Amino acid sequence: AQHTHSTDPRSGVVRRHHMYDQTFQRAFKRAVEQAGITKPATPHTLRHSFATALLRSGYDIRTVQDLLGHSDVSTTMIYTHVLKVGGAGVRSPLDALPPLTSER
Repeated sequence: AQHTHSTDPRSGVVRRHHMYDQTFQRAFKRAVEQAGITKPATPHTLRHSFATALLRSGYDIRTVQDLLGHSDVSTTMIYTHVLKVGGAGVRSPLDALPPLTSER
């Protein structure tokens, strides 16, 4: 596929044009079918999965808000439901340390 580029007149940065929504939706649908995925999947599913993965990886809500382009953090807070599994939503910095070895 040939991609067209344009130069931003203000910054001089060369960028690729954005893809039309419908073009992406068709390509995504075709990829889902070719992959044999039977669960319902849409481009919004990717967006939701992206936000969920970021939060589970410990990214802060404001970073996720910025990446998703939400103007109000309450919209982004919808994705925090994945973190509310008992006390699993709170992680100690000590959890990131390697396990202690017993050398006695």
